[in-house]
Amino acid sequence: MRQDSVKLLSGGNPQIEKGDGDKVVQTYITAMPGWKREVGRELDRLITQTIPKVQKAVRWNSPFYGIKGKGWFLSFHCFSKYIKVAFLRGTSLQPPPPIESKDPDARYLHIPEDGQFDEVQFKRWLRQAAKADGHKLF
Repeated sequence: MRQDSVKLLSGGNPQIEKGDGDKVVQTYITAMPGWKREVGRELDRLITQTIPKVQKAVRWNSPFYGIKGKGWFLSFHCFSKYIKVAFLRGTSLQPPPPIESKDPDARYLHIPEDGQFDEVQFKRWLRQAAKADGHKLF
């Protein structure tokens, strides 16, 4: 799928067909507009570097990351002024990510246009999240 053929939804979120594997996640990241693309690349790099056996997919126009047999532990989604990183079992992380969710298990990290976030803490959350049972969303 060519980047120029990808429709951007509200907030600049790419509309990507459901699929499994790195290729579809890279298609999503490449289609992220402007500053969000670099942040998406950095998130994917940090996740892959920290959790080498991570499984990837796109569902509901968002990349998902998980561990085979354990489920999905993280996804992210573009909004106009930030990228929302969802830790699907975020309430079990110590300390929990800063933003609460209507979902009693999830917690969020918002990354603004300046792309600044605590990479050390992010990696700690990734390691914790990958060890826990993830969501069996699909």
